[in-house]
Amino acid sequence: MADVTVRGAGVFGLAIAWACLLRGASVQVIDPAGPGAGASGGIVGALAPHVPENWNDKKAFQLDSLLMAEDFWRGVAEASGQSPGYARTGRLQPLPEGGAELAVARGQGADTLWQGRAAWRVASAGDFAHPPVTANGQMVHDTLTARVHPAQACAALAAAITARGGTITATGGDVGRVLWATGAADLAALNAAHHRQVGTAIKGQAALLDFAMPDQPQIFAGGVHVVPHEDGTTAVGSTTEREFGDLGTDAQLDDVIAAARAALPALKDAQVIRRWAGLRPRVRSRAPMLGVHPLHPCQFIANGGFKIGFGMAPKVGDVMARLLLEGEDSIPDGFRPEVSM
Repeated sequence: MADVTVRGAGVFGLAIAWACLLRGASVQVIDPAGPGAGASGGIVGALAPHVPENWNDKKAFQLDSLLMAEDFWRGVAEASGQSPGYARTGRLQPLPEGGAELAVARGQGADTLWQGRAAWRVASAGDFAHPPVTANGQMVHDTLTARVHPAQACAALAAAITARGGTITATGGDVGRVLWATGAADLAALNAAHHRQVGTAIKGQAALLDFAMPDQPQIFAGGVHVVPHEDGTTAVGSTTEREFGDLGTDAQLDDVIAAARAALPALKDAQVIRRWAGLRPRVRSRAPMLGVHPLHPCQFIANGGFKIGFGMAPKVGDVMARLLLEGEDSIPDGFRPEVSM
C-alpha cells in the first residue's frame, strides 16, 4: 500500500514522487502513457533564470530551484545509473547596441539577488569557442543557466524511483495522499468546470541537430534557444503556438532552425536528426499551480510547468513532498490554484 499516489509521470509528478521517496514514503506513480510521454519528453531542456531585477516570489522560487538542481540531478543519476544530461554550463546572449548600461545594472542585481552563487556579466565573444553572432563583439554571459536533456532526465527519474522501491504503472487505484500532475489534460478539466479559462496547452516545436559542443554555454539569440547536450547533439527551439491544428511539426519549426543557424553559423551544415512537437501546460497566472486540487478538495495538484518546468522541478518536488507528508505549506501565494480560478 502506498503512502502517496502521483497521477502523471511528467517532470513535476516524477520529481514529487522522488522527493517523497527520499523522505521515506512509499509511492506509486500512475500514467497510462508512461514517464515523459507528454511535454516533459522533449529535447531542449534550457534551465534559464529570470532576469535579476524586479524581484518577486516566482523569481525567488526559481532561483532556489536552480541552485538545488545540481544536487538533485546528481542524486537521481547515482540512484538510477543513468545520466539526466544535467550541467550548469551558463548561457550567452548577444549584447544589443546600447544595452551595456542595462546589462551592468542587471549584473549588479545578480550579485545581490543570486546570493553570490552566480554572475551576470558582459563578456567578449572571443572568450568562447562558439559564440552567437553579435554586431559589437560582446555577449551577456550568465553562469546560473543550466541544461538537462528532458527525455533522458525523465527516464533517469523513473529509474531512480523504481530503484528506491517506488512503482510506476499504467493503471491503478488511488491510495494514500493523491497528487495530480497530469498537465494539459487536467487544465482542460479545470477549464470545463469553471466560468473562465484556468490554463491552456501551448504547442511547442523543437529540433535536434547533429552538432557536438557539449561543454559550451547554451545560447539565446534570434528568439531561439540553442542547447548543447552531453551526448553530442544540440537542440534548438522552440515555437509558442496558442492556436494549432495538429501535433505534427511544420514550417514553423523550419523557421526556428533557420533562426538558430543564423544566430550560430557553426550550425549551418548540421544535420537535423529529430523533429519534436508537444503540448506544454500554461496556467493563466503563468506560475506553476501548486496546492489543493480545485476539483478534488482532499487531493493535490502540481501543474503549469510550461517552459520552466524542469528548472522549477527540484523545488516543486521539495515543497509538495513537505505538504503531502508533513502538512508544511510553503507554497508562494502566487502559485496557489485560487489565483488562476
